[in-house]
Amino acid sequence: MTTDRPTLGIAMIGHAFMGAAHSQAWRSAARFFDLPAEPVMQVVAGRDAARAAEAAARLGWRESTDDWRTVLHRDDIDIVDICTPGDSHAEIAIAALAAGKHVLCEKPLANSVAEAEQMTAAAESAYGQGARAMVGFTYRRVPAVALARKLVDEGRIGQIRHVRAQYLQDWIADPDAPFSWRLDKARAGSGALGDIGAHIIDLTQHITGSRIEEVSGRLETFVKERPVAAADGSGGLGGGAAGSERRHVTVDDAASFLAGFAGGAMGVFEATRFATGRKNAIRIEVNGSDGSIAFDFEDMNVLEFYDAGEPSQTAGFRRILVTEPEHPYVGAWWPAGHGLGYEHGFTHQVVDLVTAIGAGEQPRPSFADGLQVQRVLDAVEHSSQTRSWQSVPD
Repeated sequence: MTTDRPTLGIAMIGHAFMGAAHSQAWRSAARFFDLPAEPVMQVVAGRDAARAAEAAARLGWRESTDDWRTVLHRDDIDIVDICTPGDSHAEIAIAALAAGKHVLCEKPLANSVAEAEQMTAAAESAYGQGARAMVGFTYRRVPAVALARKLVDEGRIGQIRHVRAQYLQDWIADPDAPFSWRLDKARAGSGALGDIGAHIIDLTQHITGSRIEEVSGRLETFVKERPVAAADGSGGLGGGAAGSERRHVTVDDAASFLAGFAGGAMGVFEATRFATGRKNAIRIEVNGSDGSIAFDFEDMNVLEFYDAGEPSQTAGFRRILVTEPEHPYVGAWWPAGHGLGYEHGFTHQVVDLVTAIGAGEQPRPSFADGLQVQRVLDAVEHSSQTRSWQSVPD
């Protein structure tokens, strides 16, 4: 695309499931939104040169490399987009920020609080030099979620009392589902807790504007060993055909916890990969003194809203179809009633990042936001180990 706008050269590290979603976003953002700069998909990096080259051709990148370090000092690279497993987030992000690059890092921010603290310190230091850093909690960018945040900000549901959140999947419910890197604590940091629980932690804090202060939780691993897939490590949610070798699962299959919010609200959270029949169900309900909001990702273009001030004869949850041009992000897309999908959240993420960079502002969620989620994850894990309530440091 030829425009009069300045350009931002992008280097993406990792090219599996998240790499494909991010590539779609970089391709589409400037074609639907009026951005202050034009993203240019310069280079994709992977561990294997042949696979990286294939990904570049398939996903629309100009070139590829098998060494991510080579992109850090290139003058044609402005943003480093990290789509790798969590064990490499800290090393790549800190090096990219030190090189003066803006950074977008997939969630969870790191595999430990210590790594997340180092990354946040690096981001704060780089901010003064003009580099910006953002963590990729993309579900914030679903228009119905953005509308929920707006209604809470406007006081439409009053003082928040209850928060309920679930993230339900079933992709490893079969005990013979093959082992993948997501089941290895050294690479993934944690299982359902960090991979999908991090999303609902961020979403509820984002929607309510209130942070989690304390937790009491339990983690469980239902299947302790799994067969090794022939193509283990591909980065997807599944794997190749299972062989006879088996590996020990070192992460949780499911997590549940109670939470106390700074504003006094009570929270109930559940994240599992064993909810048979549920593929990617994210459910958030917030009850306040003046009303309630409810969101279900399986019906992602809808937000349910209850106004407690309505007369009892007509009171009830109202189904809001969040596809009007006045709704967050929607005006750049299709006519009203034509819903958006999973991939659009990633495009909106690119829009927010590029807009913030253009304005010289801090994009959100920041690395500091990601660190706070990491501290909640850590507190839940410690609570499960000690069977006790744990405070979450501010």
